[in-house]
Amino acid sequence: MTKFDDQYIDLCKRILEHGQKIQNYSGVHGSSAMPDHVAQNGTRTIRLPHQIMQFDLESEFPILTSKKVAFKTAVLEILWIFQAQSNDVRWLQERGIHIWDEWEIPEDGKYMGREWDPEEFAHTIGTAYGWIVHRYELTQNLIETLKNDPGNRRMVLSLWQNEYLPTAALPSCVWNSQWNITDGRLNVLVTSRSSDVPLGLPFNIVQYATLCCMIASVIGAKPGQLTFVTNDAHIYENQVGGIREQIARYEKAKTDGTLPPAPKLWINPEIDDFFKFDNSKALSDVRLEGYENLGAIKMPISA
Repeated sequence: MTKFDDQYIDLCKRILEHGQKIQNYSGVHGSSAMPDHVAQNGTRTIRLPHQIMQFDLESEFPILTSKKVAFKTAVLEILWIFQAQSNDVRWLQERGIHIWDEWEIPEDGKYMGREWDPEEFAHTIGTAYGWIVHRYELTQNLIETLKNDPGNRRMVLSLWQNEYLPTAALPSCVWNSQWNITDGRLNVLVTSRSSDVPLGLPFNIVQYATLCCMIASVIGAKPGQLTFVTNDAHIYENQVGGIREQIARYEKAKTDGTLPPAPKLWINPEIDDFFKFDNSKALSDVRLEGYENLGAIKMPISA
């Protein structure tokens, strides 16, 4: 079994047993606002506030084995943000990834009831995620500081910039990460304003675990602790059936002793520059070794 599965299933159970059902929402930012607790199709969420998960990346790579998580898709998306520093959805589409298609601003610039400048924003998600990283050179500055001033306590990457929220197709869910090196180990604290627990949360944890390991590799550090904090951990009501199926298969496999162990993360040791890691569809410089799981569970995306 994996420590991630143990924490994750416990969180899912607590949301289902003690979570609050939310139908109304507030706190919009301009005409492009998107509800956080109610999907556009009216699906409600069941939520718990301020949930924390922690992992020792040196002892175990955190990826669920009670269901399949699309590792390559997760890693390519995080490279799209922090390595390619792009907001262009076509970058992902060229690699067979369509998770951002729903938020792609069309060529005519008409999206979510407003007019966007098509020359600047067509085929993008606006001023969000990789756009922010590029504007402030967040990745470059982080790596430079880690190498030259590892005791620095100001290594904060914020994707939440108020000035650019009105022109973001979707304001960043995982919006903040804080980094430090202690005893030669690279640690990262990640903050999410909102986590779709069945779909987004497993993805995000794999992403930041991999990102931490990749950066640690190029600066000559060991991967350390990953702490993931979410302000709003929720399950959409139309995902409850899938989550109950995952809980049931986890409990059966745990009882039978058939829940697969965590896999190992391999990172090409010859790469000494984060920006030289292969970000093609092949993702040849990063892979999971021995990833066995109990299979995929289809659950709807509510946005």
